[in-house]
Amino acid sequence: MSSVSAASAEVHERRAAWELLLNVAHAIDHWVLLIFATAVSSIAVDFGFSRWEDLMPYATGAFFAFGFGSLPAGRLGDTWGRRPMMLTFFFGLGASLLLVAMANGPWQIAVALTTMGVFSSIYHPVGIPMLLRDARRPGRTIGINGLAGNLGIALAALVTGVLVKYFGWRTAFVVPALVSIGCGFLFMRFSPPEGEPPTRRKAATTALPAAVLVRVVAVITVIATTSALLFNFTTNGNTELLRERMAAVVADPALLGVLLALVYAIASLAQVLVGNLIDRFPIRRLLLAIVALQVPLLLLAAQAQGWAFFVLIVLFMGVVFGAIPFVDAIILRFVDDRIRSRVAGARLALSFSISSLAVYLLGPLVKSSGFGFLLTMMAGIAVVTLAAAVWLPDTART
Repeated sequence: MSSVSAASAEVHERRAAWELLLNVAHAIDHWVLLIFATAVSSIAVDFGFSRWEDLMPYATGAFFAFGFGSLPAGRLGDTWGRRPMMLTFFFGLGASLLLVAMANGPWQIAVALTTMGVFSSIYHPVGIPMLLRDARRPGRTIGINGLAGNLGIALAALVTGVLVKYFGWRTAFVVPALVSIGCGFLFMRFSPPEGEPPTRRKAATTALPAAVLVRVVAVITVIATTSALLFNFTTNGNTELLRERMAAVVADPALLGVLLALVYAIASLAQVLVGNLIDRFPIRRLLLAIVALQVPLLLLAAQAQGWAFFVLIVLFMGVVFGAIPFVDAIILRFVDDRIRSRVAGARLALSFSISSLAVYLLGPLVKSSGFGFLLTMMAGIAVVTLAAAVWLPDTART
């Protein structure tokens, strides 16, 4: 093999390694954000709370920081560089998780979780644009990245349930902390120097009229917000929802974790399927089809019990997860790479900050009105998403 071929092979292998680490980072990001919701019953007992619903609002700061922190994270990704921001993500997230594990009361854990949310906010506006730059099949790349993120959700259910049962809830935060720090060292080893930050690169041209761009941004904002609300209500509430609707089956927290991990693993495949379809078909039509399925499935789930509910939760999580790739795909098609992190950060700051209300309202809503009301309300949110999707321009590029 010539020296040129050997060098090319090495570059390819290093790229594959850091791309894998970016996908792993997505899994870690979603894993750590849901540990608290998965272990909240055990933490509540440890802190002297009689009901988990009363402890749940203390996690609101984490999700607010996760959303609002995307704005400065996106700006720094474009102006300082995406590689140094990802290193900050890995090491900062690991350190903040260790702080959560050391908390001894509700306000201590609230502060530690908020710190964790600040570092976790880095990934989406920085890691995804870094991954998608020069991607040959962006839809497929988004789908695989989405699958990685949702496997992180499955890890939160499965690993947290097992760790809480056998080692206590604090270990459930220590393990991902060590994983994140370890990945940081690997990313430092395999990711190439960035050269110049995105803002200094040559601009790409776009033929889209300003009116179309404004319309697209408006649609993205609404869809991102409503989708994030559904995501937070489901992923933070599914542990207790499954415990209630399948009470005869899931008394064991480890078994509950296995069933919930199975739900997320199956539903996550929808993102890979949708990602591949995005490369082949108009985005608007696909989005309308996916969102239209959310409404009846959520309404049916509001009334279901037992194994019938289990089937429905797999289906409605499939269409909730299946809607996720569209926002990144739309941004990729319409927004120049030089400002992509800032645009992604702005939409994430708005949508995630608003959707953090789902975490705050989850406990009180379930306590006062029950999960049936919550699922019906979520169907109403899906209707808003559907109305926004109708306004997405149906041009040759979408």
